Amino acid sequence: MASDSRSPVRLAAHIGVCLLLATPAGAQTSPATITVPRLPRAPALEYFDGQDRLAAERTAAGLGVAVNDFRQREPGDGTPVSQTTTAYLSYDDANLYVVFVCRDDSAKVRARIARREEIAADDQVVLYLDTFRDRERAYFFMTNPLGVQLDGTMTEGQDDDVSWDAVWQSDGQLTPDGFVVRMTIPFRSLRFPRASVQTWGVALARVIRRGNEEAYWPFITKRVQGLVPQFAELQGLANISPPRNVQVNPYGTVARARVLDKDAAARVTEGDQRAGFDAKMVLRDAITLDGTVNPDFSQVETDDPQVTVNQRFEVFFPEKRPFFIENSGYFQTPINLFFSRRIVDPGGGVRLTGKAGRWSLGAIAINDREPGRVPAPDPLAGSRANVGAFRVQHELGDESTIGALVTGRELQGNYARVASLDTRLKLGRTWAATGQVMRSGLREGTTESAGSGVLLDLVRDGRFLDYSGTFLALDPAFAAPLGFVERTGIRQTEHKWKVRFRPRDKAVLNYGPEVKVAYVWGPDGRQLDREFKAQFQVELVGQTQLAVERIELFERFEDAPFWPFKTQASISTEWLKWLALDATYAWGGDVNHDPASGLAPFLGRATEVDLQLTVRPTPRVMVDQAAIESRLDTWSGARVFTERQLRTKVNYQFNRFLSLRVIVDYKAEFGDTTLADIEDKRKWGADLLLTYLVNPGTAWYVGYTDRYENLAIAAGSPPTLFRSRSPDLSVGRQVFVKLSYLWRF
Repeated sequence: MASDSRSPVRLAAHIGVCLLLATPAGAQTSPATITVPRLPRAPALEYFDGQDRLAAERTAAGLGVAVNDFRQREPGDGTPVSQTTTAYLSYDDANLYVVFVCRDDSAKVRARIARREEIAADDQVVLYLDTFRDRERAYFFMTNPLGVQLDGTMTEGQDDDVSWDAVWQSDGQLTPDGFVVRMTIPFRSLRFPRASVQTWGVALARVIRRGNEEAYWPFITKRVQGLVPQFAELQGLANISPPRNVQVNPYGTVARARVLDKDAAARVTEGDQRAGFDAKMVLRDAITLDGTVNPDFSQVETDDPQVTVNQRFEVFFPEKRPFFIENSGYFQTPINLFFSRRIVDPGGGVRLTGKAGRWSLGAIAINDREPGRVPAPDPLAGSRANVGAFRVQHELGDESTIGALVTGRELQGNYARVASLDTRLKLGRTWAATGQVMRSGLREGTTESAGSGVLLDLVRDGRFLDYSGTFLALDPAFAAPLGFVERTGIRQTEHKWKVRFRPRDKAVLNYGPEVKVAYVWGPDGRQLDREFKAQFQVELVGQTQLAVERIELFERFEDAPFWPFKTQASISTEWLKWLALDATYAWGGDVNHDPASGLAPFLGRATEVDLQLTVRPTPRVMVDQAAIESRLDTWSGARVFTERQLRTKVNYQFNRFLSLRVIVDYKAEFGDTTLADIEDKRKWGADLLLTYLVNPGTAWYVGYTDRYENLAIAAGSPPTLFRSRSPDLSVGRQVFVKLSYLWRF
């Protein structure tokens, strides 16, 4: 017997079990139920060359119960997984263990040393756990073949929430015939009912990127609505409740900055030393109480570039601050009425989230210091806005729910309040319906207003035909300052049909059209917008997609009718394991929503290019290059405006925990000031970040940022600023060190 001494946990390739045992010892014959055994110690993997069957069988018995009937959901539907896959499950007093033994051509396996959660382009294995067996929500734990982690939560009818982070361990290693991965999931990182014997939902998955392949055990089909309802039943977990589950996560940040005060046209030096902590207590294994004092809301990651010029509505930037992203799904409703980025500078607060029987709840109370950051004698100087949200949801059975949400913001006698009721109903195997009614109340000074809203949504998910139909109505007086609602005073309906044909072809996986029809009316019944979209898409192996689409629009802007249109072609591919490309080119006609003073909006010729390129020259280096250009011209060829963005991002991964990242950004906005209300702005910046990330709560960061704009200082008393041609004036330079450490009791 030979072991691989390079792994600290003696993790090595156990190829014999995967190759030799057609029905491994302890395998479950029924896909509906699996009983997991308790082991006296964590499973340790040893290497076998595939010749010693008896040794392989003994090792299999020591790994736990085995499952190997993985079947495709994509591209096939029930077809056996293309590469032999076996998973072993076991547990002890503190942890649940899953060992994946995956056969493959090692030269074709996609795996690299990466930062936590940056494994979207790699092959993956996944564990899903529905710990409350409500067939509605589940945790998922994912790794690439080298053990790099990604985790999150999923809720039927919502997008996956990858912002949830847990403390767990994973090890992975390539082998001559594939790879092996071991997951160790502490029970204290999960929430589950307080019972001596647990019954959970479970699913296991393997993703093979080069073939666009997703395979599951048990078999999960697209012919049935939902993923979680199709999980198998996990039995045998007994007496696993941790004796206590408390954690404290203090942090400290020291920063030094030199910034340009644009009002005074002078540089000033600033220092910032901040310390605080988050605390967490799990009550009866299912309810989490969080408290924070001077919470850590420093945003280490920068926002991805988006087009912001000439937009009719607010551009959405997702939340990235640690306190808000954990368990954020508990506050989510079909219409986003609680967008935590509206809380700019909180000082402290508490949050309660969890489940009790068929009930789930979320409550948060926090303040916002941002309104008070104004100089006296402004009456708001030193004030704080008080923000709260309460969410409750009840399971109705058969994968249906009903819920309520209340949000409020109070400041100096003014308030903004919203109450909402929502439901999700399963209608047969492939259909689901969602409904929501809302009521808002707003007080600003002596003015009070109230408004209502309603949403109805019908969805069908199938293997060949998808459909969604939506109706949304919002009164002109409806207001949700804590939410993200693009506009009010509308009646809107939208319908989408998506058809997919699946030929028996190794290269073409599916193809077909998608059609969208949408109408928007004002309170008086006048049509405000209309959209007809037709798209044809082809999906190939190698994560390759080709698409062309045509969009015909009607838009009423500033009480004038316009008929914009757009034709778009796009390609995305990861055909090569070291290269990924996503490119879109669009052309047509668009409205100038920001004309020059005294000029009415008008329709012009629009073009937009969006290019995303990722190169992985070595397993430790990743280079991302993004380029976006949006341009509007008159039909005679005169330039109205141009927005151009470039981003180069380089990440070097020393190991799974230590990385160095460099980002260089460039953005320019310019145009004809006689045609558009636009200023010539050009800026660029650089970010350097050294990260040592042990787990989501224990990390050390050293960062440096520098920002430049096309500004110059004109001498005078006082000095003034004016726009120059080149972005060569430093407007902000900062160096910071941040340390956080997670204690678990």
